[in-house]
Amino acid sequence: MAINTFFKKEIISDSGKLMAKQRRFAYTGIVPILLYMGLFTLFPILWAVIMSFFSYTPIREGSWFLGLGGQNPFVGIKNYIELFSGTGKPAEVFRLAVKNTFLFTALVLPMNLIITLPLAVLLESIGERFKTLFRAIYFLPTISSSVALVIIWSYMYAPGWGLLSIMFKTIGLVPPKSWLQDPNTIYLGVPLAMLCVVVAHVWQDFGYNLVIFVAALQSIPKTLREAARVDGANLWQEFWLVVVPLLSRTVMLTSVLTVISSLQVFVIFQLLTRGGPQNQTQTMVLSIYENAFRFANNLGLSSAMSMILFIIILILTVTQFRILRTEWEY
Repeated sequence: MAINTFFKKEIISDSGKLMAKQRRFAYTGIVPILLYMGLFTLFPILWAVIMSFFSYTPIREGSWFLGLGGQNPFVGIKNYIELFSGTGKPAEVFRLAVKNTFLFTALVLPMNLIITLPLAVLLESIGERFKTLFRAIYFLPTISSSVALVIIWSYMYAPGWGLLSIMFKTIGLVPPKSWLQDPNTIYLGVPLAMLCVVVAHVWQDFGYNLVIFVAALQSIPKTLREAARVDGANLWQEFWLVVVPLLSRTVMLTSVLTVISSLQVFVIFQLLTRGGPQNQTQTMVLSIYENAFRFANNLGLSSAMSMILFIIILILTVTQFRILRTEWEY
């Protein structure tokens, strides 16, 4: 009896030491990550929220915490009121940028899904030897440098001697005088410059959703598709009545990710159009950057713009999850 008690105590002691080692290991791994996230993610977000209530410019001297107060006074919600109803140029440009950003997102989302889903089905139907090759080819623009891709597209859109202009002339069409700087060419209410940026962005970004759709298609049980064929469904019916419904969760995921990324696109607009012509491609992120670092150097107003963008992304994400969510799995 005493021996059994001794062994039980030893087992409990060893178990306690093991759990202590596991806790130390977990803390050792988690604490640096939490410190990093707090310093480089949480603090900048909180700092942006605080600055949005101040008329803050780093070139002016404040009276207390990190330059706030003094010549950088607290203004409450004045920055937000200015953005929604003010008559100043930054506010007017930002309101136009909100419309342009929504227009850009509304064009990118359906175009991306229309391209990626059928293409994923085609890739899934080819042999394994070529499947990996084509996936790598289509995914390559996604992992390539955005600056390099913008340089490629700037050559394609070059007026007169660019690839698109040469193609138009070859087939007997008259190309626009300028693909990116013509404010008068509008198709169905969409400026030509905006359409050009949409095409370039979709070409760069669709490979990401393509890989997700291919992975989702591989997870669909083959028995479901085979059962549809046995019941007499052709390829089109199999796609719309079997494949698409089973991909509803994946469609939701790709839609949310595409909307979030589209609302935050910056590099391609900055390098291709710089918001022109006549602010037709001015976006929210571009306005935030220009007001904060390029023109006005007004970080308080830019922080308010950032908070508005954050709220828009949050609302759209929650709305998409509610609309596209499903109550079943396979």
